[in-house]
Parts: sequence; structure tokens; C-alpha cells
Amino acid sequence: MPIQQLCTVAAATKLNDYAWHLVLEAGRMASMIRPGQFLHIKCGHSRMLRRPISICEWMGDEPEDLVSVVFEVRGDGTAWLSRRKPGDRLDVLGPLGNGFDVQRKEKYLLVGGGIGVPPMLGCVTPGSIAILGCRSADREMPALTEKFREECKEVILCSDDGTVGYHGFVDAQVRAVLEKDKSFTAVLACGPKPMLRAVWRAAAEFGVPVRVSMEERMACGVGACLGCATPMADGTMKHVCKDGPVFNAEEVDWNA
Repeated sequence: MPIQQLCTVAAATKLNDYAWHLVLEAGRMASMIRPGQFLHIKCGHSRMLRRPISICEWMGDEPEDLVSVVFEVRGDGTAWLSRRKPGDRLDVLGPLGNGFDVQRKEKYLLVGGGIGVPPMLGCVTPGSIAILGCRSADREMPALTEKFREECKEVILCSDDGTVGYHGFVDAQVRAVLEKDKSFTAVLACGPKPMLRAVWRAAAEFGVPVRVSMEERMACGVGACLGCATPMADGTMKHVCKDGPVFNAEEVDWNA
């Protein structure tokens, strides 16, 4: 069950012109986290709706039990959040959602696009390969890229415009990796829906299962509203916040 508590900001870092990294003293919340889950953070007293922020890393080091989140400034709420300083306190609900079932002994191909890159850091296991995509060099988060390099067997960068890494989309690199090695337990991916669809189709050519973390706008974060309902392949609707954000790729209606 998620808990609601006040978390102290331990560190705040600007990763590029668009993204920020916050480290929170989260207490016992940290021990409850699974890869791929998110926090619902209240962004100022005048803003009724919380903002869902994916969890990047968590460290059980009592008494603080640190949790880090990365977000892009996309509106008033996240702009307010980007101005928080060490010592500030945040009203946090979490951890929320069903995450990735990551086993330390398994090998995964990790694929992140844009703000979908940070949550993949929590999925790293020995032998994993990470494919990280961004629009352009100014959108890359070098500090996170370096952390992936420290923990992964290999890191592959690509960008839409070719200003960093390979020129092109992540699905091309998924095909390139799987052509050489099909022994991955699964492909784990997070990013925009068109990217996830392309990754699923690429991996399907090699028979490798895909689990995706969906990005949808959320309101309540606990399944009480219909803000993040998404169509499934069997004709049903599921809530990204409660039933996901992680789904087996074949569950999702990619044509909706």
C-alpha cells in the first residue's frame, strides 16, 4: 500500500535546460519501491492535482532512505518543483503503480526515450544493455548516461537529429542488438507511445518479449478517475496509474 508523507529534499540538480534531478529523504517509503513505479508529488498549495514523477533510483540507507526522481519542466507544477532547494519539504504519495518484475540474475535490454530514460536506471542488472534515445544533444542527460555506463555491460546512445550518438530512433538499435544476441530475458522500455510500439514490433521479429511502461497524463494516480485510461488489445480499458504503468506489450492496443 502507498503511503503519504512529507519528504525533505536532500539534493537538487539541473541535468540540462529541461530536466531536473531531486533526491528525497523518503523514510520507509524507499523500502517499498519496485522498478518502474512512480511518486505522486504535490506541487505547491495552489495546485490541486499532484504530478506523477517516475522513480529513478532508491537507496535504503536509514534513517533517510533516499529516493531520486527526474522530471522535465512542462508546466506550472513542474516549474514550481524545479525551484525546490535542499531542506524544502514535499508532500509525496507513493510508491504507486505496478512496476517491472526485474530479477537480478536475468539479462535485459533496456530502452528509454526522453524522460523515459531515468526509470530504466532502476532496472539495470549485470549484463544488461541500455539503449538511450533523445531528440537532440541538448536533451541528453549526461550525468544519467554516465550512471548507466557504470552499471551496464554496454550503453548505446541515439538521437532524432544525430547530434549525439547514432542518428535515428531507438528501434533501429534494438534490431541491431537483437540481430547479434537474442538471449535477453526481455526488453524493458519506457517512453512515448509511438516509440514503445516501434520497440515492440522490432523485438517481435526476434521473438523476445517486451514489457512497456506507458506515459499518460494522470489526475488521481490511484485509479479513481478516468484520466489515464488506455485501450487494451482485448477491447477492455485499463488505468495506467493502477493497472500499470507497466504492461506486457501484447496487452496494449497499439492502434488506438
